[in-house]
Amino acid sequence: MNYDIIVIGSGPGGYVAAIRAAQLGFRVAVVERAELGGICLNWGCIPTKALLKSASVFQYLKHAADYGIIAGEAKADFPAMVKRSRDVADQMSKGIQFLLKKNKVDHLQGFGKVKPGKIVEVTDNAGVKTEYPASHIILATGSRSRELPNLKQDGKKIIGYREAMTLPVQPKSMVVVGSGAIGSEFAYFYQSIGTNVTLIEVLPNIVPIEDEDVSKALERSFKKAGMKVLSGVSVESVDTSGDGCKVTVKTKKGEEIIACDIVLSAVGIATNLEGIGLEEVGIATERGKVITDDYYKTNVDGYYAIGDIVRGPALAHVASHEGIICVEKIAGKHIEPLDYGNIPGCTYTHPEIASVGMTENAAREAGYEILVGKFPFTASGKATAAGARDGFVKVIFDAKYGEWLGAHMIGENVTEMIAEVVVARKLETTGKEIMEAVHPHPTMSEAIMEAVAVAYGECVHL
Repeated sequence: MNYDIIVIGSGPGGYVAAIRAAQLGFRVAVVERAELGGICLNWGCIPTKALLKSASVFQYLKHAADYGIIAGEAKADFPAMVKRSRDVADQMSKGIQFLLKKNKVDHLQGFGKVKPGKIVEVTDNAGVKTEYPASHIILATGSRSRELPNLKQDGKKIIGYREAMTLPVQPKSMVVVGSGAIGSEFAYFYQSIGTNVTLIEVLPNIVPIEDEDVSKALERSFKKAGMKVLSGVSVESVDTSGDGCKVTVKTKKGEEIIACDIVLSAVGIATNLEGIGLEEVGIATERGKVITDDYYKTNVDGYYAIGDIVRGPALAHVASHEGIICVEKIAGKHIEPLDYGNIPGCTYTHPEIASVGMTENAAREAGYEILVGKFPFTASGKATAAGARDGFVKVIFDAKYGEWLGAHMIGENVTEMIAEVVVARKLETTGKEIMEAVHPHPTMSEAIMEAVAVAYGECVHL
């Protein structure tokens, strides 16, 4: 079978690229050895949100009296939460299968490897190898949990995110190493259902890529919930010889040992570049990433790469847009390169975090004279009525030209609010235009308008 485009990997970059290519009239195949939808859909974004929703419902039930409701004692059924999460992932994977069939995209089951001459070799589960020629080959092989030399995962006592979603028994205590989105989300989930969690971050602030005000607010929230948070602390070793784990950490005061049942390593990701034929074809890489141009073409004609294996943030929505840009460029359409300075990031803890653009510190370091507006949800009628007064919206503008440099939010449902800022920045909307755009009342989204008004000295409600 001769294909116009073969995509290796069916994650949010791969399957989106394949479907868009099919819509453009190409004959397309996707190579996938595991579940359709990749890590995000099966072991990342979607099932973790299902777990976090269970935790959220559990917390609502525990605080039902705050809303004038008398309910019996709520108990967390950990195996049932895990089952629901897996059912959600399975349902979504079947949805991807339907979409591929609907768009006449062939699914080649097996492990894909590129070969010279625009050939993809697919090895099925029985070890049988089949070669498929294509005019264009897109690599979308994604990433996996990164391992540190002193924090080797055994899948039982020292685990990664996959095991964290399917533990057979809820641990009584857990140490989470790394406070990025993955680490913080799992730390919140397990703490909220009754596990004693210690969150460790080697950098000075948790969720270190976020604005410092947001990081401090999340730390306060975690500590209020009973979580132990250690920042500026490194993990030196983990002793798993006994029934549980003994984690040796290095603090400013010296070494300390923390006992726990499970250690979750959430120290980042490693790209899946091994064994896929890059060296044989001559595709260039640098620091674990495939080198591409602005339209994801590699140094070898006919070969492309998108998603976690190329530069830029390793986020599902980024991979999807890269896939669309890649195939539309192949189709000869006029397409602009992706603006990596306007990528939203979301962390689904409670409270949630959402951000886009520069932090306040980054803007100052870049030499901007800035206007900063911050509107707390304590002043929001909707947030107060909902019992969700924690958090704020913070906006940053260039004082000279009015450019919207960044926005940083922490609070209830802020992951649903950040898109307004992304679109506004894309359209080069001014702060004045945001204030003049009527925001519905009462909503959480009013806080964006109010924060902008604070920045320009026109806020009424503070």
